[in-house]
Amino acid sequence: MEKALWYLIAGTRGGENRARIIRELDDRPRNANQLADELDVEYNTVRYHLDLLEEHDVVEEGSQEYGKLYFLTEQFEGHRAAFESITDKLE
Repeated sequence: MEKALWYLIAGTRGGENRARIIRELDDRPRNANQLADELDVEYNTVRYHLDLLEEHDVVEEGSQEYGKLYFLTEQFEGHRAAFESITDKLE
């Protein structure tokens, strides 16, 4: 997971937005529209980043079909310190 976080946050373009999404989801679960509004980012951009984060087991979607809420995974929670370390080094 730590390697995936380095790749997602520091290794590719868009890492800043993915870190912002993680921070928002840490505050409370949100759907893609809410994230787009909160972060002032296009909906399709948020969806792209959510798909990447989901692919790497950082976020998971809830069971609702419409207005799906996204949550941080337990796997991510176990590596939160690595996420904080990575984002600290980028600031």
